[in-house]
Amino acid sequence: MSSHSSQPKKLTESDAHPRWTDLTAFEGNVLYAVVRLQTDDETPYGLAVKSVLENIYDEEINHGRVYRALDDLAEYGLVKKSTLDKRTNEYKATDVGYDLIRRRASLLHDTLNKKE
Repeated sequence: MSSHSSQPKKLTESDAHPRWTDLTAFEGNVLYAVVRLQTDDETPYGLAVKSVLENIYDEEINHGRVYRALDDLAEYGLVKKSTLDKRTNEYKATDVGYDLIRRRASLLHDTLNKKE
């Protein structure tokens, strides 16, 4: 589900994995936040993801929007949702999620380092 739509996102049968362009900008930033927390050896739970996003956007982020995006990313297979404790879920990037972030980072790196 998109954070802007009530319709679930669907990939075509030929789409083995989502592309970066299948994500909203916010979903891409949520995936980045999950990976960043994992890279920093921090637990990527909803409020920690929200905190990373608030630093990016420099404003308060609605927690419902964060959890919808996390659920969307789980539906895409980019993050895996598991129970951390009775009230908290943990979200970890899957290999597919990491690969998507790596490819995006590589594209941006190549663009910024292009020699004319």
